[in-house]
Amino acid sequence: MKLYGKNPVIERLKSNPKTIRRIMIDEDHVDLDYIRKKCNQHGIGVQTVPHSKIQRLAQNLNTQGILADIDDFAYTPIEELLNNAYEKRRIPVFLDNLNDPQNLGGIIRSCGALGYFDIILPSTESVSITESVLRVACGGENYLSVAKVSNLGNAIEKAKKMGFWLLGTVVEEGQDLTEIELKFPLALVMGSEEKGVRDIILKKLDVRAMIPMKNQRMSLNVAHATSMVCYEIIRQKE
Repeated sequence: MKLYGKNPVIERLKSNPKTIRRIMIDEDHVDLDYIRKKCNQHGIGVQTVPHSKIQRLAQNLNTQGILADIDDFAYTPIEELLNNAYEKRRIPVFLDNLNDPQNLGGIIRSCGALGYFDIILPSTESVSITESVLRVACGGENYLSVAKVSNLGNAIEKAKKMGFWLLGTVVEEGQDLTEIELKFPLALVMGSEEKGVRDIILKKLDVRAMIPMKNQRMSLNVAHATSMVCYEIIRQKE
């Protein structure tokens, strides 16, 4: 996989340098001394290349003059993720059939920044961790675990049997999120961009929540909605 951009590469160097195979720096950029220094510390090869090569490898995306070859994303087994979440009071976030890489990247960025969150994705009918997702995540993937499961409903049932309280979001007929007294250990379920949480998953929830909005005609994409719900979780958790 390839990782583009100054901030994503710096975060990877800080938190997970072993996954970096090599780094290429645009010869036109001279302000990347920090990255060169960190690479020397970790024995990571640095290659200075022409701007045209960077652009070709990045398919003309804005790389900010830096591109890293990294290992493929390593998913965490669901049992390991849930056990760690239970022991360390982290919050598993089940994402029900998201299809937009931008939204998944945004969720990872927010969850990584807020801390205490991990993510579970279905292995089918869902976006996976791709280069596009990592570009939007901007390093957030280094601060959480991601599991991929064949059956999201079964994974949710595992969490419930462990004692996690299931909170999910709905567009209508839900309780005001800010008026719910959250219970911990807690797991969160967020629905897809178009269809929301599927009925088969809704039946497994302990509580259905709505984000209070003055302008009900407006809507939030799933990345923005997840950020708001996760912030409320952290506010009550602490």
